[in-house]
Amino acid sequence: MKTEKKAVILFSGGLDSTTVLYYALSKGYKCSCLMFDYEQRHNKELLSAIKIAKSVKAEYSIIKMCLPWSKDVLTNKNKKIPVHKRLPKTIPPTYVPGRNTLFLSYALSYAQSISAQTIFIGVNSVDFSNYPDCTSKFIKAYNEVLKVLKTRIIVQTPLLKLNKAQIIKLGTKLNVPYQDTWTCYNGYEKPCMRCDSCKLRAKGFKETKIKDPAI
Repeated sequence: MKTEKKAVILFSGGLDSTTVLYYALSKGYKCSCLMFDYEQRHNKELLSAIKIAKSVKAEYSIIKMCLPWSKDVLTNKNKKIPVHKRLPKTIPPTYVPGRNTLFLSYALSYAQSISAQTIFIGVNSVDFSNYPDCTSKFIKAYNEVLKVLKTRIIVQTPLLKLNKAQIIKLGTKLNVPYQDTWTCYNGYEKPCMRCDSCKLRAKGFKETKIKDPAI
């Protein structure tokens, strides 16, 4: 009897994680989405994640998490999201310390409980905000941790070496509903088009010569 392919998707409702969800579905995985409410400055991305998960009939769970010691601008609403003329070459104030490590640890627990074989995360290290937990070194190190834990579960990162344009081209082939995704660090009615995340998304769509359906 053939074993059912199961995957846990770390899912935010943004461009990258939605592309990863559709990629995993295209590979025949039964996907369970794991979402996080970590008291970030808005919930628009989380609402997008719920809508998209429901649209593909994927199971989903929402973890409420508190990081009261964090000094980043994503979890401190009294701080302004920085606007950079050029993307920073150092770790920016939007980096939430330990976030992906925590997310992956929850995903591991979830994956083991439902007998999933893999965890998908939408990190990429080409067009990215210089977060240290979105690099190949970090993912390799975390997979080594999984080996030490004597589990066969692996973390897969299909977007790791793709730039934003390549990610959008892949997602377009997979019919990803980019109009339903939310990328902006701010929770305004419409994307601000000024934060680093908006600029990376705009750069990707410009390079593909595809109009962003979310704008």
